[in-house]
Amino acid sequence: MSRYKKIIIKAFSSFLFVLIFSFNNTTLAADGEALFKSKCANCHKPDADYTGPALQGWKDRQPDGFIYKWVANPTTMIASDPYAKKLADKWKPIVMTAFPELKKEEVDAIMKYVDDYKPPVKQGPAGGGEAPETDNSLLYGILTLVLAVVAFILLQVNSNLRKLTDEKEGIYRGEPVPFYRNKTYLMMAILVLFGIGGYMTMNAAIGMGRMKNYQPEQPIFYSHKVHAGVNQISCLYCHGGAQDSKHANIPSVNVCMNCHMGIKEYKGEEKLVREDGRAVNGTEEIQKLYSYAGWNADTKQYNPDNNGDGIPDGARPIKWVKIHNLPDHVYFNHSQHVKVGKQQCQTCHGNIQEMPEVYQFSELSMGWCINCHRETKVDFYNKETGEGNKFYSIYEKFHNDIKEHKLDSVTVEKIGGTECQKCHY
Repeated sequence: MSRYKKIIIKAFSSFLFVLIFSFNNTTLAADGEALFKSKCANCHKPDADYTGPALQGWKDRQPDGFIYKWVANPTTMIASDPYAKKLADKWKPIVMTAFPELKKEEVDAIMKYVDDYKPPVKQGPAGGGEAPETDNSLLYGILTLVLAVVAFILLQVNSNLRKLTDEKEGIYRGEPVPFYRNKTYLMMAILVLFGIGGYMTMNAAIGMGRMKNYQPEQPIFYSHKVHAGVNQISCLYCHGGAQDSKHANIPSVNVCMNCHMGIKEYKGEEKLVREDGRAVNGTEEIQKLYSYAGWNADTKQYNPDNNGDGIPDGARPIKWVKIHNLPDHVYFNHSQHVKVGKQQCQTCHGNIQEMPEVYQFSELSMGWCINCHRETKVDFYNKETGEGNKFYSIYEKFHNDIKEHKLDSVTVEKIGGTECQKCHY
């Protein structure tokens, strides 16, 4: 009996070892992508310029060994390396965040992911093309369940072999307890169910109130891809409050009419399509704007104000659906981030110039905000060059410490960016 038992245990152990090793290899292979998305994706794309330069082709542009030093300490490299200074001059005033915690192997994994990156093929509304990327979580779950059943069967086989051996040797042990009445099995099942239930409950609780990927349909189809992308209209032209006040503000109808008094037909090459694939008639959407504004496109005049309320007859506000919402107890000031912190709109709102219909790109959770404060460097005012922000002059000590090389850089966290009262009333 002991011989069979050893064979079964060795076979089962070998199977588990192979499974764990395979899972470990899969995890390591995904590290480059995960690290890129957590550390680099806010400012870089593999194949296109973004807030920072495109990363593909980095080997042909950089000296040997440059990437490791640059990732660990960009500020020091800018002061000592000619290539780093040239790079900084091209992308100023933006300076890359230092990541001294990244090991050489992790940097290699990121850059391998960048080199191997291929843009996903988008499937058109009518179908065709390559199949979209699929989530294999269900497959892994089924595989795990099958392995659990196999392990259970092996345990039952082991029990029956032991019974046969004992009977052959004249030892009677009685009938084994059925698995559904076995306390060990029942306890294991309860613990597994408790763990799965706890995990799902915590995930649901953590995501409660978060609106990531929320994409409502608006009363007028407004394509940021056409306006901010194709036509290169500055975000601040429509959302001027983002630079000067707490709120970015939704532009008034008059702001839209500044352009659309003259533009009454959509003649762009960019095809307008909703998220679900429905085609959009751009000219009809402009006509909706005229209806809200009380504008007569034929006479090129606003409707008369017959009722004397100060607005053209038929004019009414556009009931835009708000997408980005923060809890009432959270304080967020756009100008503090855009003008003082010099953050790009894309930092929080994603690649807005490529969105036909806007959706919430970021979680906007407390952890997400705090992590940004821990990594974002402060742009101190430099009296010699006149660059930087004078707002931070009250932190002169940090600036002097940087000049004396006592510090490499100062993040928002060090000037109180993670204090509770900064964001909560």
